Amino acid sequence: MTAQASPSPPTAEDAPRVDLEHLPFTLDQGVGAVARLGLIVLATDGTVEDEFRRVLAQVPGVALFESRICNDPEITPETLQAMEARLPDCAKVILPGSDLDCLAYGCTSASMVIGPERVRDLLLEARRPKTATNPALAALAAFEALGMRRIAVLTPYVRSVNRGLRAFFQSRGVAVPVLGSFNEADDPTVARIDAASIRAAAERLAREPDVDGLFVSCTSLRLVESVAEIEAALGKPVTSSNHALAWHSLRLAGVETALPGLGELFRRRIA
Repeated sequence: MTAQASPSPPTAEDAPRVDLEHLPFTLDQGVGAVARLGLIVLATDGTVEDEFRRVLAQVPGVALFESRICNDPEITPETLQAMEARLPDCAKVILPGSDLDCLAYGCTSASMVIGPERVRDLLLEARRPKTATNPALAALAAFEALGMRRIAVLTPYVRSVNRGLRAFFQSRGVAVPVLGSFNEADDPTVARIDAASIRAAAERLAREPDVDGLFVSCTSLRLVESVAEIEAALGKPVTSSNHALAWHSLRLAGVETALPGLGELFRRRIA
């Protein structure tokens, strides 16, 4: 095996012709001059980031920074609870050393299983953002802003998760007389349920006469692109985990802008 020659040491001729250090500079506010949002995304979630960006495209100066949290692709109460211990470390790696106006955790069912206030407090303690939220808190705030007291709920979850979700909302004063599910436990599969299927199911449930609005639960289900059309067809307010979470994050960060094409919620402030 032939030995390779060592590179020649640099000579004066190798030095740059111009070599300047300590060039002058000034500072601006950087990316996210209006607001900086953090988002903890499930490792298996293929939807929430896209839906947030659809919303934030209408709000110049708002930046989104994310991390991912390990989760089991099969959604059960046990796998949801297991994420509680992982939340602090996932919060800490989002833009350390910089301010965040709001930090959100992107899992509806886990927020309910762990407890939405507990999730919020974990984020506040671990990362010290100005505010924090999750889909359960965001949904409750959205219902209040929209005057929704008796809701239809569409989920992809299995029965055990659905029953826990219904019990959670009813314990917070929101009746759930209508509940429908795709009964799909695999999160990557849920992310591929198409918009037409979601719309058909949503309209079927929300047309029940004893509900005043619809909530689509799960950050893997897509609604943002069609929420305004579904509302127009139903004549009732509609929101979802991602839709409400993006709205709540913006409002908590002080962004009160009304955004067109995103349904009635994005014309409302936090009640």
